[in-house]
Amino acid sequence: MSAGNEAGHWRDVLLTALTPVIWGSTYIVTTQLLPPDRPFIAALLRVLPAGLLLVWMGGWRPRSAEWGRLLILSALNIGAFQALLFVAAYRLPGGLAAVVGACQPLLVMALAWRLDCRRPAALALWASLSGVAGMAALLLSPGSSWDGLGMLAAFGGAVAMACGTYLTRRWQLPAPVTALTGWQLTLGGLMLLPLALAVDPPLPSLGWAQVAGYAYLGLFGALLAYLLWFRGIARLSPVAVSSLGLLSPLTAVILGWALLGQALSAQSLLGMAVVLASVLAVQWSGGAPARSGRG
Repeated sequence: MSAGNEAGHWRDVLLTALTPVIWGSTYIVTTQLLPPDRPFIAALLRVLPAGLLLVWMGGWRPRSAEWGRLLILSALNIGAFQALLFVAAYRLPGGLAAVVGACQPLLVMALAWRLDCRRPAALALWASLSGVAGMAALLLSPGSSWDGLGMLAAFGGAVAMACGTYLTRRWQLPAPVTALTGWQLTLGGLMLLPLALAVDPPLPSLGWAQVAGYAYLGLFGALLAYLLWFRGIARLSPVAVSSLGLLSPLTAVILGWALLGQALSAQSLLGMAVVLASVLAVQWSGGAPARSGRG
């Protein structure tokens, strides 16, 4: 890789990494600013307005042959992922849900191996396994509750996001990133709408702090974050992109320590260092799978 290409690669990595860093602030915004016990309304207000705005700005309309793939991507990346994410969040400690979610890079490697006959690079594989171990050291506690439905939801969310990341890169729909992001947020938001209406209680009267919280989640947590995420998927390998997701719980821990006074143990600091080293190692390898001898 030439110096110019290497600089461009790391610029893409840094821009894509902003997405999980922004997502890592979701927990503190939700718990400190938003009305409680309305997870699906929060997910809906996070993605649907942002999606409609981007669709209006994008000026691209899917052709009839593209609707099937677009609906699948919208369900995996937005609808199913957001719904399962909130089910897991309400039934599991955040640390346990994050550890299960840390298997996403391994799932993407398995998809590439199974569907493209591409073996994962050894460095990326071992770094991803280390990332799961580091996340466990950072977040798990002896009293963690292993709720069965919550575990299934957390794993299902990881599978949905891994499949969405892999297929977004594999299919490469011929649309500008603004339009592709907008349509996925819009369609995923429409999938969440029945859940929000059927499950969550109506919103109370909102104060300025709560309006600001929803606005932050929509403008930064959805519009900006997903634009950078799908841009990264188009430029980096799916494994490299999915490994960056480990920065989200890492950011949440740091914000909890800085803003809420939550303690960090020596084990947590060690786990944080292992996770960061894991992410850097996957990016250094490019996350690029090596072609199998069968291919």
